[in-house]
Amino acid sequence: MLEFLYSLDKTIFDFCNQTLSNPIFDLIMPTLTNWNQSWIGLGLAGGFLLLLIWRGGKKGRIAAVLLIPIIIASDQISSSIIKTLVARPRPCHLINGLPVLENIHLLVPCGGGYSFPSSHAANNFAFATLISFFYRRWSWIAFIYAGLMAFSRVSVGVHYPSDIIGGALVGMLCAAMVIILWEMLSKRYPTLSVNNETSNI
Repeated sequence: MLEFLYSLDKTIFDFCNQTLSNPIFDLIMPTLTNWNQSWIGLGLAGGFLLLLIWRGGKKGRIAAVLLIPIIIASDQISSSIIKTLVARPRPCHLINGLPVLENIHLLVPCGGGYSFPSSHAANNFAFATLISFFYRRWSWIAFIYAGLMAFSRVSVGVHYPSDIIGGALVGMLCAAMVIILWEMLSKRYPTLSVNNETSNI
């Protein structure tokens, strides 16, 4: 069973990394996958937080505050706990001088960390879950964005599809747990409630 799942994982990886490879993806995907390290990406993320705080009203300010523990939880649980426990090599890693997978279309440095789950997927799906909870009309944009970011990790050759699925589940669960805790607090302290709150975004 495990061999079948790994074979399926590898087949989908090959399709995303090699069959779908094209000059446009070769240009876009490395930039997209390292979005959080570029000044443009960081600037847009900072601008979005300011928009939540400035134009989002009470709902936006609470969403901005909750985003901090959600991202910390998803990032640390995925990268510091699960990755260490599973210790799965990335598809682009070398083991005893031999590649884990042959003929990878590698577009970015492989990185030394383990593969499962993808922290990129965890963090972006955690973000999408939070946004969809507070701003349901924007949920489709948030999840498309998270999906593109997650796909980019396979496209550039540093993660298996199952890493993406695992990361997405971790991120959504972390967001759900923080949101549930916030809802419990808002019932105890009604001033935290945003049931009738409207915003300009």
